[in-house]
Amino acid sequence: MNGALGSDELSGNGSPHIVGNSDALRRVLNMVRVVAPTDATVLINGETGTGKELIAEAIHKGSDRSNGPLVKVNCAAIPAGLLESELFGHERGAYTGAVTRGIGRFERANRGTLFLDEVGDLQLELQSKLLRVMQERQFERLGGTATIHTDVRVICATHRNLVEMVDKREFRADLFYRLSVFPIELPPLRDRPEDIPLLVRHFARDYAARMHKGISVISDQFMTALVRHSWPGNVRELQNSIERSVILSTGAVLSGSLPEHTGTLKLSAPVTLEEAERSHILQTLRQTEGVVGGRGGAAARLGLPRTTLIAKMKRLGIDPFQKAHALARATASAA
Repeated sequence: MNGALGSDELSGNGSPHIVGNSDALRRVLNMVRVVAPTDATVLINGETGTGKELIAEAIHKGSDRSNGPLVKVNCAAIPAGLLESELFGHERGAYTGAVTRGIGRFERANRGTLFLDEVGDLQLELQSKLLRVMQERQFERLGGTATIHTDVRVICATHRNLVEMVDKREFRADLFYRLSVFPIELPPLRDRPEDIPLLVRHFARDYAARMHKGISVISDQFMTALVRHSWPGNVRELQNSIERSVILSTGAVLSGSLPEHTGTLKLSAPVTLEEAERSHILQTLRQTEGVVGGRGGAAARLGLPRTTLIAKMKRLGIDPFQKAHALARATASAA
């Protein structure tokens, strides 16, 4: 048997919520320690599921703004027509349904940090407004004329290639240079396989405790398979796989099978990140029989708010209200 589920699964890297001991992860954490005490804007690049939000939290906690708010916005999850109001707020009557004044995220993050996840999904019009508030530290609410001053540190994250988007005129070059003062590239899980056993034990211990399972060890065969898998969904996919294995476990030894797309969604296959994300979401929906929300739904399994997952599904062409049998066919076609 491989490894009891002890209490030392964390790496001692100084970040209690970030698990790993690999050189690749240590380089990232060293960059976090360097930039956190400054007020520099940080752009976190990485594939879906690599832990960009955890890195943003670590930067905030290591900064002089740690006692202030950390306000998070997923730019891909909020409809474009509402995102401006979410960021900058609105005055009463600014649009239909605005019956009261709304405080935007920039105001809420004053003297703290604003984390803009999936910043590559911002429309060009909003990109110009974001650039202005970052340069001038002031803005107006939607429908208002009063100038509001703000003291906010901005951290952004994206899985998109912003350089290519700039070349295609899909992202403003001036905003890109403003955001990428200090870029951090997160390695995919396949580039740090030595961290997988630590992550497996960490997740297994956590889920076993939550579900009151008496799991104490992980089988060698299962651990070897987990380490060798390419994990296109990165840490989030590994976490979901371990949760499923714990749910199905009936004894003290944790064993299981790899995600069902093993062998069909390989690193060498000519798939885009969007296709990989779509396939992973479909697979999770099939496992939950089409249930999106709730404790056992796809959103919880993927570690996403329900509204965020629905927005992603719509963007990827997945009907949130598909029945389980239709999802099974869609999953097969995606594979």
